[in-house]
Amino acid sequence: MVAEEYKVTIGMEVHAELRTQTKMFCTSKNDPDETRANVNICPVCLAHPGTLPVINREAVKHVLRVGLALGSKLADYSEFDRKNYFYPDLPKGYQISQYEFPLVSGGELHGVAITRVHLEEDTASSIHDEATGVTLIDYNRAGVPLMELVTDPVISSAAQAGAFARELQLLLRYLGASNANMEKGEMRVEANISVSKTSTFGTKVEVKNLNSFRAMERAVAYEIDRQIGVLEGGGQVLQETRGWDEGKQSTFAQRVKEGSADYRYFPDPDLPSLKISEMPEFATEKLRASLPELPWVRRQRYVTLGIKLEDADAYVRDGRLGSFLEEAISTYPAGDPKIVLASNYIANDLVKIIRDTGTQDTDSNHEIPISARNFKTIVDMLADKKISSRSAKDLIQMAIDEKKDPEVIAKEKNLLKTDISEDQIKAIVQEVISNNPAVVAEYRSGKLSTLEYLVGQCMKSLRGAGDPEVLRTMIKVALGA
Repeated sequence: MVAEEYKVTIGMEVHAELRTQTKMFCTSKNDPDETRANVNICPVCLAHPGTLPVINREAVKHVLRVGLALGSKLADYSEFDRKNYFYPDLPKGYQISQYEFPLVSGGELHGVAITRVHLEEDTASSIHDEATGVTLIDYNRAGVPLMELVTDPVISSAAQAGAFARELQLLLRYLGASNANMEKGEMRVEANISVSKTSTFGTKVEVKNLNSFRAMERAVAYEIDRQIGVLEGGGQVLQETRGWDEGKQSTFAQRVKEGSADYRYFPDPDLPSLKISEMPEFATEKLRASLPELPWVRRQRYVTLGIKLEDADAYVRDGRLGSFLEEAISTYPAGDPKIVLASNYIANDLVKIIRDTGTQDTDSNHEIPISARNFKTIVDMLADKKISSRSAKDLIQMAIDEKKDPEVIAKEKNLLKTDISEDQIKAIVQEVISNNPAVVAEYRSGKLSTLEYLVGQCMKSLRGAGDPEVLRTMIKVALGA
């Protein structure tokens, strides 16, 4: 195929609004949920003459902690620069950013090398009214602390780009650095894409307006195909910035891509340079001690406990499920089979119940509908062979519905295996065989899979309290097999 002849090179630029009480260089409130326009503003973030910016220390701390998590080099010296360009959403006519001396350099995430992570201020929000053709500006966002992360051009597919961005979002949330909700614009992703048949990079095209992971993956895939098509048709790929049209599922030209020289960077004369080592609050060991267990470390810990990778990833990404698992298995030593047993019932049965009751939203205030204590009781009863796997599934739902101790419910519903005598079980086996002559005939003719149907009927009569292995043996004996 033609596409296989081309080398795809992708670099990512990710902007994330940081979680701070105030904006980057003033005391205006940083509130991404504010719905009223132009209320969180002041003379500083509106660039009134004579105003002076002051660096938000909490924003600096967030970026340094991100750098430590990425295994990056933290700067000892850093400074802020003016990035000059004119646009209506930029009050000053320049953006305060970092150019030559970023706070963080190098590092790696999800197999992708990081070039740099730096701090800057966000722009205002432009609101376009299609009906009137009028553009309105909301300055609530102007000056909000913005972290920009730039990767090396080492990503080679849309899928890899998506996986990287998802892992970064997860990291930012674990660190409490950003809520990173793409639908709210708190995390914005741009992809620089080129294709070439040689080891030399092709012409880079930047794609913006990517407000979801799926949109980003589709845009990258489309742009790869578009550039290959241009080259195969004898044309040249232009270095430009393109947007993503979700409706048309295609990219479109926006403007010719600027270079760094076009921004006329120079150090901001109103802000002091930073000597990180002279600031005790930013001491590396102090920052490192503040880091939580990182997502990939937690994921690997779960896998080491025997939990399937897919389930481990779900626990890492869904904070409610992860916390519930931790509490449910807290008393089990490493290697205890109850850990895997608990995980299987959470990942399958409990997740289904949560989904069916509409509490799957990980950002909601909904709680897991069963206590970890009651869930653990069910796992213990199952592991101790006091109940069957069918009863365990039913007990989870009953414990949720009745808000009672599972052991009490099991006794009331006759779900405990010890509550049923062997003679009672034999009688039920005989009854099931008598009521299903056609199935019995199929089994005797060699269709051995029908045995499971008979086992299922027995379990139904026993209300889940039977042991499937014991029932299989009893049925075989009763049929003379």
